[in-house]
Amino acid sequence: MYRQENIKPYKKEGSKGQQVEQMFDTIAPSYDKLNHHLSWNIDRYWRKKAVSHLSEYAPKTILDVATGTGDFAILMAKHLRPTHIDAVDISEGMMEAGREKVSSQGMQTVIEFCREDCMALSLPDNKYDAVTATFGIRNFPDLEKGLKEMYRVLKPGGRLCILELTHPVHFPMRQLFWLYSHTILPLYGKLISKDKSAYTYLTNTIQAFPQGEEMVEVLRKIGYVDAHFKRYSSGICTLLTATKE
Repeated sequence: MYRQENIKPYKKEGSKGQQVEQMFDTIAPSYDKLNHHLSWNIDRYWRKKAVSHLSEYAPKTILDVATGTGDFAILMAKHLRPTHIDAVDISEGMMEAGREKVSSQGMQTVIEFCREDCMALSLPDNKYDAVTATFGIRNFPDLEKGLKEMYRVLKPGGRLCILELTHPVHFPMRQLFWLYSHTILPLYGKLISKDKSAYTYLTNTIQAFPQGEEMVEVLRKIGYVDAHFKRYSSGICTLLTATKE
């Protein structure tokens, strides 16, 4: 079991999955604003890098796991021109915000939202050319189980692409990021989202998430090949990529 699987948003009874669903339903109205403000809009740059990586594979069918409000699904639809994207999440509140964005851009025929538990996807084997996740797998109740489900629904030769928040590894950015994530981030998150636990939880999951080489080993253990990672913004974000053999 990995460290982040013991971290829950709230200090009360209930599974991690239930608490994560409740947390995201609560912060959904302010989620996009907070994401962009707290990252100084650098999250847009990270997403573009992930899309650029996928472009050489030209996926036509994509599963976007932990899609949230659908920002990455929309970006992929614009730049990759797939025939279909299934955007799945455990939080209906987040997806409802995503549906409004997709509708406003006339992408309903390409992007379809559906509530799914990433621990047990109700999707067939070997369906997708690519499976993606941006800033979501830290919330998995069981990291390996979720990654195995993503592997299962990938076609042989299909590409996995994950963006995740991580902590910098070098001085002084490591120390500066620790200070920012333990003071400014949870305080601002509480003021905007009105959920005092959500952005403290975010900080804790970043600290606990397997980093770099460790995460690549997790992917290889599951069966992925050609697994690599690349750090961005001094390690605040990591791009993880791999292929289903």
